[in-house]
Amino acid sequence: MSEQAHLEGLNDPQIEAVTTTAGPLLVLAGAGSGKTRVITHRIVHLILDGVAPQNILAVTFTNKAATEMRERVKALIMQHASSARAGLDALPVVTTFHAFGVRTLREHHATLNLPRHFTIYDRSDSNKAVKKAIEAAGYNAKQFEPRKMLSMISRAKGDALSRTDYLENASSYPEKVCAEVWEHYERTLTAEHALDFDDLLLKTLRLLEAYPTVRETLQQRYQYIHIDEYQDTNKVQFAIAKLLADAHNNICVVGDVDQNIYSWRGADIKNVLQFEQNFPGAKSVFLEENYRSSGTIIAASNAVIEKNSNRIPKTVFTSNQNGEKITLHAAHTGADEAEYVVMTIKELIADGASPSSIAILYRTNFQSRALEEAFLNFGVPYQLLGTKFFERKEIKDVLSYLRLALNPGNTADTTRIINSPTRGIGKVTMLKVIEGKRDELKGAALQKVEQFDVMMQDIADHARTEKISDTLKFIIKRSGIETDLKKHGAEEDLERLENLQELVTLATRYDELGAEEGVEALIENAALQSDQDELQSKEEKDAVRLMTVHAAKGLEFPYVFITGLEEGLFPHERLDDSGIDHEEERRLFYVALTRAEKKVYLTYAHMRTIFGQQRVNVPSSFINDISTEHVESTSTFGSGGLLGDKPSSGYEATVYLD
Repeated sequence: MSEQAHLEGLNDPQIEAVTTTAGPLLVLAGAGSGKTRVITHRIVHLILDGVAPQNILAVTFTNKAATEMRERVKALIMQHASSARAGLDALPVVTTFHAFGVRTLREHHATLNLPRHFTIYDRSDSNKAVKKAIEAAGYNAKQFEPRKMLSMISRAKGDALSRTDYLENASSYPEKVCAEVWEHYERTLTAEHALDFDDLLLKTLRLLEAYPTVRETLQQRYQYIHIDEYQDTNKVQFAIAKLLADAHNNICVVGDVDQNIYSWRGADIKNVLQFEQNFPGAKSVFLEENYRSSGTIIAASNAVIEKNSNRIPKTVFTSNQNGEKITLHAAHTGADEAEYVVMTIKELIADGASPSSIAILYRTNFQSRALEEAFLNFGVPYQLLGTKFFERKEIKDVLSYLRLALNPGNTADTTRIINSPTRGIGKVTMLKVIEGKRDELKGAALQKVEQFDVMMQDIADHARTEKISDTLKFIIKRSGIETDLKKHGAEEDLERLENLQELVTLATRYDELGAEEGVEALIENAALQSDQDELQSKEEKDAVRLMTVHAAKGLEFPYVFITGLEEGLFPHERLDDSGIDHEEERRLFYVALTRAEKKVYLTYAHMRTIFGQQRVNVPSSFINDISTEHVESTSTFGSGGLLGDKPSSGYEATVYLD
């Protein structure tokens, strides 16, 4: 096999990115330009050049992306690298930022005085803890909404601020309250031996900053660093990457300023714009050829994004045919819009398209309701990205048993499962257990708590010695959950039991790890699950996908409907009276357009009910960014139902306010 075989099929800029292995490299990759291909081939190129696989780190943002990249790297290694030089017992580390944080913190847990089996709080756990923290600080949780407080704390942690830093810079009353709440929240986390999502990154950064030996160990281990979706990194993620790369300066980042759509959660566009300042001597490579979309879609998306000024200029092009025009549909009401979408999808399916090849994107979650109603009315299968598998009660219950077994004393898990299923332990008894007042328990109450303790010890022994799937089976039986669900026998109870069986099936992928390592891997996967990971777990279902544009990032579909294209909705006017961030909203629209391979449908409604009030809408200004030569227009007449489509010649002619 040729030494250059792994470069076959790559275009010239891709080859340049793959073979530039020394020093800092910025790969500016347009939508659909094969950025994952570049990263995976670059990793294999390094291995073929003699770099040890374990000295290579690749970091991305979702479990789905990391899994895909890991599998592609493994396949390429098997194809191009001899077993003598790159045996599969030594693979590069391909992971997400948060999973990298978990890995690092577990390895160095003693340094930070953390237990190895620390608890990872998901957003639900954090919300509950913040609510208690608000009350502990003497405030009303109705006046200071827990989710908003948590969002403020999360943003501060993402900006690498400590609570003390935040308090010193607090200029408003809500910020000062937040600093107080944060103090109580941290006390809860410490007492629970728990870290929240943001701590997984912030504590990792503090570890690297404060302990030179740890930093040097990781710098020597990860001599070649790759970061995907670099435009989505926040200050903490940038700082971690910078510290890891400081020793060898071999860092390759792949990003697209035009797809920076997460500034509201801390993603800092300056990380891309200032890459050459942060990493002197950096080289830039542009990937501008799109392999995904038709010429029409590329022309439209280029026209949209060119209006932004805060970007690095590039022009995406494609060798694909122009394909079909973009369909612009003006509906009378939101209900009409939903019916038009579903009826059009029925026609696509009748013409041979599979339901799963079709996606409907919208700017805000509330828009899904009318769409779901239409799908149900017309009997078209659909899947809504929303409730995650790991957020179901029965799944969280079993995982709480698992976490509590290895992290005794965790109040949140104890509260959740000490009387679930019901075992006669009341609130007063539970409070005494949580407050460490077991010596005050007597009689039946003491006996029930002691029985619970014995059960938890049995589970702990099992978790430390048996493979994870067997431990889960043991928990489901030993806890009484299986008996309880079978006893009631309702359809929803049997469905819950099936979900638990699916959890066991899922866990078998970690059986090859050691007992405790398998537990850690499953708990980590559950805590760090994203919307796209949930979609991946259901990909067998042949159904139309419904999701927000944010959730669609990184995905692609032959047919894409972008709905609700109205001023104030998309582009979206924020509820905090800060107006519209037109540049970010335009990037979001660009992301939506470039999810499509063959055909795009744009829809809006002249009248839509929002927050109980009917509103007359102006079509989105983004529509006018697209040349009329790429668009065909239709309209819906009537109210509350699809009565027929009538072609129109131009956008303005489709406005009907009767």
